[in-house]
Formats: sequence, C-alpha cells, structure tokens
Amino acid sequence: MERKPMSNDERKRHQPIVSSSHLVSEKAAELSELEYGLIIANHAFQRWMVRCMTAAGLADLNPLDVLILHNVNHRSRAKKLADICFNLNIEDTHTASYALRKLVKLGLVESRRVGKESFFSTTEQGVAACQRYREVREECLIESLGEIGVDNQRLGEIARLLRSLSGLYDEAARAAASF
Repeated sequence: MERKPMSNDERKRHQPIVSSSHLVSEKAAELSELEYGLIIANHAFQRWMVRCMTAAGLADLNPLDVLILHNVNHRSRAKKLADICFNLNIEDTHTASYALRKLVKLGLVESRRVGKESFFSTTEQGVAACQRYREVREECLIESLGEIGVDNQRLGEIARLLRSLSGLYDEAARAAASF
C-alpha cells in the first residue's frame, strides 16, 4: 500500500517530536517520531531495570545482566548461550557471555557442561532475586499502569507491533551491511 506524503498544512499542524530532524522523511515522518519514542523508552526501560533490581537487593547489575538473569530463569529450564542470545536478539555473543560469567560469579546463575555445550540455570539465590524483582515491579510499575489509560489488550497489540518492527529493522540492517 502506497503512503501519501503529508501536505505542508498537515506538517504545520503536526510537528513530530524527533531526535534528528535531518532524518525525517517526507514518506514517513512518523517513523522518526517512533524512533525517538523508542530511544527514550529504551533508556527509561534500562534505567528502570537497574533501579528495580537495586531495590530488589542487587545493585551491581547493568541492564543486560538483568535481562539475561531473567531469561535464564524463564520457565526454570537450563539454556545455552546461543538460545539466550536468540531469545533476546543479542548479536554480540561476547557481551552475553561476559554477563553470564558475572552472574555466575555473583552466585545467581550456575553453569553445567553437557559435552561441549554449557547450560546455564538460576541458582536458588538467582530465583529469589527474580522473585524480589517481580515484587518490586508489581508495586512500582504494574500498579501505575492504569494511569496512562492503556489496557492490557492494547499493550499486547503494541508488543506485537514492536516485534514486527524489530524484524523490519533487522532486515534493513542486513541490507545496509551490503549497501
């Protein structure tokens, strides 16, 4: 479906809030607006994860550490590094490997070798940390969710849209690599 560019009158009425005006396309000005929303939401989400985990009792974790801890704990199943990276869409496995070593050193995750593969699972301490994080999240975030007027069904729609957009950006990244 071809998109009709905004007219000058429409553009004057709706000035998008963007981070880089030189990137705004006449074909999709809203994409720049969305990208700015993603930028600020990403930074806010990363800040939230670190502060939530600090409130849960672990102050020395960065956002990637927190994501990986929760992913390892997910469904109480041991996971390989490749599975963790795939689930979290992490391209640089070295950063995930470093985070796993850090989590092992802190006693939150344990590693078990099966043949040539290492499998990671949460320790009792790691499970407890994830549970404390959940409690803080329920109290500080979930309770406030209704205040922005977005219901759970709409959140699910937004989540599906974001996953679709991630595929679009991954495809564009592959195209740019050979550009």
